[in-house]
Amino acid sequence: MSGVCLVLAKASLAVHLQTGFHVELSGFDGNKFEFDGAEFLECIKDLIRLDKDWVPKAKDCSLYLRPTFIGTQPFIGVNASQSALLYCIMCPVGPYFKKNKDDPSSIFSPVSLYADPKYIRAWPGGVGDTKIGGNYGPTIRVQKIAETKGCNQVLWLLGEDRQVTEVGTMNVFFHWTNEQGEPEIATPPLLGSILPGVTRKSLLELGKSWGTHKVVERYITMKDVTKAVKDGRLKEMFGAGTASVVCPINRILYQDENIRIPTMETGAVVASRFYKELTDIQYGRVPHEWSVVIN
Repeated sequence: MSGVCLVLAKASLAVHLQTGFHVELSGFDGNKFEFDGAEFLECIKDLIRLDKDWVPKAKDCSLYLRPTFIGTQPFIGVNASQSALLYCIMCPVGPYFKKNKDDPSSIFSPVSLYADPKYIRAWPGGVGDTKIGGNYGPTIRVQKIAETKGCNQVLWLLGEDRQVTEVGTMNVFFHWTNEQGEPEIATPPLLGSILPGVTRKSLLELGKSWGTHKVVERYITMKDVTKAVKDGRLKEMFGAGTASVVCPINRILYQDENIRIPTMETGAVVASRFYKELTDIQYGRVPHEWSVVIN
């Protein structure tokens, strides 16, 4: 769309600004922090109008927006801040994916995962469902370990049954034929330990609108994954996040065994459709209620 900017912001504000801040503000005299989400969106619009020259014009580039919230009370110690600042940072970003060396025409470069149950990203009752720095710092060391194993990202597992939770900093999706013989798109349920990503929510809604697959939130264990691969039922596995939209997965290193995921061999049909439909909305190629137009 020429001459205008589009912000895929309505769902983002609802998720990150209303569910994400309860951790930081839990000590505000026991009172729940509230703000006018619609007014904050107007502030973001004004910010973009002011810095409109920073909006990239190149294909597959965008202006990345991140609502941010920090405590500002001048105090050193372990205590909840009694004052805070809500603001938005932004920067221009280029395409997330590097060119696929094996297939230059492909929009995707699939990634490999390292899965080790002794490394846990988050747990029930913790803060895994919030966008806070404390969820990311401890993962950097494990990411480096994954790289020494020849893998691109970490597949985070949880519990004795080794539930699949997230991929790196992304939510994770599976496209398979379930054990009842139905075509299914599945992702793990939130339940307090998984980030309620905006892209995750968007893909669930898009998938349900197709009417071609059963779309579910369900527990998925490594046993489920390995069995689906062995049975030939797993078609695709991919991450979902703000930067990548969708990120295909082609291999999992688990218990010293490489589990091959046939995402690219099957054409990444669902991942590609998700990517196209969501980026069409983001770039204004199709009108949609999720888009906020800034003239």
